Order: sequence, then structure tokens, then C-alpha cells
Amino acid sequence: MEVIEEKNGKNPVALNLQNVSIVADYFVICHGNSETQVKTIATELKKQVESLGIDVNRMEGLHQARWVLLDLGEVIVHIFHREDREYYHLERLWSDAKVVENV
Repeated sequence: MEVIEEKNGKNPVALNLQNVSIVADYFVICHGNSETQVKTIATELKKQVESLGIDVNRMEGLHQARWVLLDLGEVIVHIFHREDREYYHLERLWSDAKVVENV
């Protein structure tokens, strides 16, 4: 979450999906206020994760930078443009998941 905050990612939240879904153990969700900001957050996060030796299985949406998804295996990171986050509202969709505090 530190990388997200350093790049001015807004309202980061981590959801614990264990016992809720087989898709992943955790979702991390945040947004940026522009396509440039979304792209910057995603690019820096990918760089930092790889520097820790964690494989990025897949990265989608970087070109349009409206909803970028980074698949880290057990963790999936969703970086939205503010408007798209409000529209898709994943926190509501996955409301059965517990919010992880102090990440």
C-alpha cells in the first residue's frame, strides 16, 4: 500500500477474500484521478513488486489506464480511474469480504 500512497493513489483498501472466493486470497483496490496517475501507480507497483522477487502473472488495462489489473497470484490489485471505481464499486460487489486493516 505504501507504493500506492507514494504515487498519490486514492482510498486504498485491501479485501480478504479467503473463504469468500477462489479467485484470489486478497484484492487491493485503489484509484487515481487521471489516466496518467493510474498508469504511474501501476507501473511503479509492478516495478516494486518485481524488485521483491514477486512474479506479476498478468497485467491488463495499462494502455487505456481506466482499470489496470495486476495479478500477483494470491493477490490481485485493481487500480481504477476514479470514475470507473465509482461505477464498478468492487467493494460493494465483494461486500462479504473483510477489509484488512493496517496493511
